[in-house]
Amino acid sequence: MIAVLQRVNKSYVEVDGKIVGEIGKGINILLGIEKGDTEEDLNKLVKKIINLRIFEDENKKMNLSILDIKGEILIVSQFTLVANLKKGNRPSFENAELPEKAKTLYERFVKELSVYLPVKTGIFGADMKVFIENDGPVTFILNSKNL
Repeated sequence: MIAVLQRVNKSYVEVDGKIVGEIGKGINILLGIEKGDTEEDLNKLVKKIINLRIFEDENKKMNLSILDIKGEILIVSQFTLVANLKKGNRPSFENAELPEKAKTLYERFVKELSVYLPVKTGIFGADMKVFIENDGPVTFILNSKNL
């Protein structure tokens, strides 16, 4: 699993011109699910995300986690994160998990993070417009295979 985390002041996602998920201060997560990803990959990401100290303390040091600030999370599925760009100029999505399995893992990821924090989402498989007010900017890329 690949997750792009962006520390945000606010973020929201629209589908057909309607806001379907919106958060204030927290983390916007773009999530790509690869063939072969498992519950273990999901659990590694959840643990890392809730404990990652990417929010500033009173001394302006990144020393606080999303749990510490009682932030929110917006999760948006994005299969393009797992694109293969090695050959030619057109992305190949051969590494992307099949939609049915990817949706199951995506929903489980949402459920697991919801245990700890308020979580909003886009709509899996929909054409979405994502609006992000990145704070910093602060952006991190996590790959469950490297955790």
